[in-house]
Amino acid sequence: MKKLMFLMLGLLVGFTASAQSLPDVKVENQEGKVISTKDLVDGTPMIISFWSTTCKPCIMELNAINDNLYDWLEEVDMKVVAISVDDARTVSRARAMTKGQGWDDYVCLYDKNQDFKRAMNVSLTPHTFIVDGKGNIVYSHSGYTPGSEQELFEKIKALK
Repeated sequence: MKKLMFLMLGLLVGFTASAQSLPDVKVENQEGKVISTKDLVDGTPMIISFWSTTCKPCIMELNAINDNLYDWLEEVDMKVVAISVDDARTVSRARAMTKGQGWDDYVCLYDKNQDFKRAMNVSLTPHTFIVDGKGNIVYSHSGYTPGSEQELFEKIKALK
């Protein structure tokens, strides 16, 4: 009986650990090329933010991050990945918005079929994650209140 319990515990721990790493899902980049989300993992910690063109708090959060990004990059090597969950009908609006908002330093990706959104268990936007340089999800929150972008930066700095 003890062996069975240890085996079950080992399986549970293994499942939990695998559920905390960045899943491998295909998305489109700004140029329309299909890439794997695993390719985002390159040793650099990142903020991953799921957003849509109709979500005002999403745009507020991404703009607040953008306003602070140059200062943050002076302190720590990091990147911001903005994942649009707009569908095939509105993805062109999302592509235009990323350029119009000046999110030039972001990795902008498009999850038209919402496969990545589902794999990350995102139900509402904005939903933001901190992922370490090895692809482990170390923090998650949904919603946005002004100033909460500083908490994201503090979490990134703690990964040094």
